[in-house]
Amino acid sequence: MLSDRQRLILNAIVDNYIHSAEPVGSRTISKKDGIGFSSATIRNEMADLEELGYLEQPHTSAGRVPSTKGYRFYVDNLIQPHLLNDLELGKLKQLFAERIHHFEQVIEYTAQILSHVTNYTAIVLGPEIFEHRLKHIQIVPLNEEQAVAIVVTNTGRVENKLIDLPKGVRPQEIEKLVNILNTKLSDVPLWQLRQRLYQEIAGEMRRHVEQYEEMLHILEDSLTREEKERVYLRGATKIMNQPEFRDVDKVKDILELLERNDQLIHLFGAPAEGLTVRIGQENQLDAIKQCSIITTSYSLGGKPVGMVGILGPTRMEYSKVITVLNYLAEGLSQMLTSEFEK
Repeated sequence: MLSDRQRLILNAIVDNYIHSAEPVGSRTISKKDGIGFSSATIRNEMADLEELGYLEQPHTSAGRVPSTKGYRFYVDNLIQPHLLNDLELGKLKQLFAERIHHFEQVIEYTAQILSHVTNYTAIVLGPEIFEHRLKHIQIVPLNEEQAVAIVVTNTGRVENKLIDLPKGVRPQEIEKLVNILNTKLSDVPLWQLRQRLYQEIAGEMRRHVEQYEEMLHILEDSLTREEKERVYLRGATKIMNQPEFRDVDKVKDILELLERNDQLIHLFGAPAEGLTVRIGQENQLDAIKQCSIITTSYSLGGKPVGMVGILGPTRMEYSKVITVLNYLAEGLSQMLTSEFEK
């Protein structure tokens, strides 16, 4: 457990290094407001913090820099809330003030603003399902037990799914079902199909389709689908603006990673509630062992459906990034829920 003095000194070192990108010496810390310790005392504490693994000493300098452990302690125990200035707040509010009618535009604009405000690489994962609306559906019986459900979207996407038929269902009933679906659900977003099925279709089926309960099960099978993620990336080259990444060899692997959507999706993981901070060596991929990734989810109707995140150096303005991500995620969740529940 760190003493209060060690916590104060570690906090000052991390803050200084985040803004200066230069190893921090004891004299620099002793001159800071609120420290009140001599350079010799601070030097001794820095040596102890290094021995405990919270600081590292680059071989080219007498100063210290935070280690992954040091940053982790800072994020978990020492970080102070960031107050957004008028310019930052104005940029963020701009996203929610404008009327954007397509989900893709919302997410793309979110990534753009996030990168602009933080000056780091912004990555937003959005479920591809929101982009597609039903054009028409077909259910083609293969035999008495199975059929193929074919869903065609307004974007030209075609999905086929093998489904089991209830015993004794007649082809005429399937035809009635398909006609009802294409009349009632055309141009409905795919993610809303199951909800609209029970709100608007069940009653109609009850009146016109004999085996409507069994047919509801068919529809559930037909409309159950995997939500694929789509990646929106802005500020990919901003990592090169950081002093520690001006060596092209260091940044090459990072830039290659940013070109791989599958890797980014794996890196973020499935949408889940809460904010996650992964620092330096805590990241599994070698390409980003010198980076930090901060992610949080946005929700639709209380369910996490996508992720917003920042990739930057371990010497990141954690407080600012966390504040901005939380603000954006909350606003985005409210905006999407409001728009898609209309």
